[in-house]
Amino acid sequence: MEAHLAMRLAVRQPASAPVAIPYLGALRDRDLLSAGDLSAGELEALLEAAAVLKDEWAFRHDHVGRPLAGKTVALLFQKPSLRTRVSFELAVEQLGGQSLYLADADVGIERRESAADIARTLERWVDALVARTFRHGLVEDLAEAMSVPVVNALTDREHPCQALADLFTLRERFGSLRGLVVAFVGEANNVAMSLALAGSRLGMQVRIAHPPAYGPDPELMALVRSSAMRHGGLVTTMQDPQAAVEGAQAVYADTWVSMGDEADAPIRRRAFAGYQVDTDLMAAAAPDAIFLHCLPAHRGEEVSADVIDGPQSAVFDQAENRLHVQKALLMGLLGPR
Repeated sequence: MEAHLAMRLAVRQPASAPVAIPYLGALRDRDLLSAGDLSAGELEALLEAAAVLKDEWAFRHDHVGRPLAGKTVALLFQKPSLRTRVSFELAVEQLGGQSLYLADADVGIERRESAADIARTLERWVDALVARTFRHGLVEDLAEAMSVPVVNALTDREHPCQALADLFTLRERFGSLRGLVVAFVGEANNVAMSLALAGSRLGMQVRIAHPPAYGPDPELMALVRSSAMRHGGLVTTMQDPQAAVEGAQAVYADTWVSMGDEADAPIRRRAFAGYQVDTDLMAAAAPDAIFLHCLPAHRGEEVSADVIDGPQSAVFDQAENRLHVQKALLMGLLGPR
């Protein structure tokens, strides 16, 4: 990686003008509550913009300017976070704005004060809200009450910002996403559903292998399949991990026990016992397949150490890419017209 970067530094000529960012004006002042809120064209523009921004960041040039100068983005988090909080705070700062972190203990949303009252107060001070909540309906309530953009930074239903980073990571590795096969092994959860919604709109095939009692929400799955049919993608669910992984270019795992599910941990570990991504399962994928995980990971549970720490792993590329796609998203939502 370092040698590759050094080679690029040696041959790249310094830019003398602002870099060209793909048009993101269609996103201006909108909410992002679901991966389904983005059209195929908007997804492609965001991914291309993220690539430009990542290149600019890697070479520490300053040709993007400060498109968020004078803007404040509030981060309202019910759940703790490493990657989501740090990547959003850095994204806002690197684009010239400022972020304001609001912990659940300080705000007490739906305990001390209603979501609507919090939303109507915050909109008087901030230019956008990034919300990470347990219940998806809470993010919807905030967006309904606020006149500024609201971004879903994870709910029990979807994780659209993670899906953007996933697609960007796949695009970096494989180029075109159309026809690419991704196997998601584990619960058909928020991460899987956002990946399926966004990926299928770009012509990807998403296979989800899950234990019998941990399939997708029927209503959301109907939306995913309808979207896939319109855009030439394909989303399938099954219970056999081997069948899902066969020939896939990427194999994706997520934790078996998410925040809020700790009481069911013993039951979940028994149910998911046959769904670990190990070297034997990876061997069924394409020869150039990569391993993905949104982190945090639990080695020895959903993934073996030799896979997540091995040469096929792209999990830390995914983590870094949260920064770049979220910068592109914020530029679209809040940047100059």
